[in-house]
Amino acid sequence: MTTETEHAAARLASGNAPRRDEAAAIRELGANGSVEMSVHDVAALAECGALLPAGAQVFLSRLPKQTWQETIAGAGAIHAAGFEAVPHVPVRALEGEKELRWLVEGLAAQHVQHVLLIAGDVPQATPAYGATIDVLRTGLLEQHGIRRVSVAGHPEGHPRVGADELRAAELQKYRHAKEAGLDLTFVTQFAFDSQPILRWASQLRASGIDSPVRAGLAGPAKLTTLLKYAVRCGVGASLRALGERASGFGRLMSEDGPEQLVRELANAEGRVALASIHLFSFGGLLRTCRWLCAVREGRFALDDGGSFRVVESRT
Repeated sequence: MTTETEHAAARLASGNAPRRDEAAAIRELGANGSVEMSVHDVAALAECGALLPAGAQVFLSRLPKQTWQETIAGAGAIHAAGFEAVPHVPVRALEGEKELRWLVEGLAAQHVQHVLLIAGDVPQATPAYGATIDVLRTGLLEQHGIRRVSVAGHPEGHPRVGADELRAAELQKYRHAKEAGLDLTFVTQFAFDSQPILRWASQLRASGIDSPVRAGLAGPAKLTTLLKYAVRCGVGASLRALGERASGFGRLMSEDGPEQLVRELANAEGRVALASIHLFSFGGLLRTCRWLCAVREGRFALDDGGSFRVVESRT
């Protein structure tokens, strides 16, 4: 079976091919799309089964007070619903190798073969694992059959880590994954502006990193909700771009989706070889899955303003 890495490499090699029509490029980004949920969304998974293809990647976030046991149980629920569970593992929340081993064994027992490793904003003065590379180097993931790893991409930077340090860490993780035989994917922080994502992805390619890139975007939600999460996560230029769209109270209360960004990414896809989009649902998992289903099935119409309109109902 062709891996995500091989798929992205093939598309990168065909970057000089004639442009396909925009609608086809948008559908392809949606076809390989993933969604993110929390443990509070487990009850919605049954309905999502009619909207997402079997084996679709469903990422499971880790909330501040969430236990590792809840992460294991949530991953099991995702697998039982027919999807591939990709649980978040913020490494700074781990107390040491004993807990890491217990967690990996528990996830493997729930058929997890893919995890998202992030450093995590955990207030520990001396964490056992200070960075994702520390967990990768233990070899415990591959020992338990977890050979696919996603890591965070930061197109708009990080408030506490400099750009040079971020670039060095990206290359370090990429080289380790190659040596260890791991299939590495970069999943970006969510954004409301396509340009930082495109610039960052181009930098990855220029540095020799050919791993797949999933562009993190906010699923359809009220602008008030998007602004709240944008401020909390500090997404820089994207926050300014979102603010320009939020003019007037009525606009703030309306629902906004990533249509324009997806179209922009689709148009640039041949240059940066994006693997897919990754949608953060912000508590609206069903709404996000309906939107992604419509895009995957081509139920949308391009408009003259550089965006498109999704038709959610099936005929």
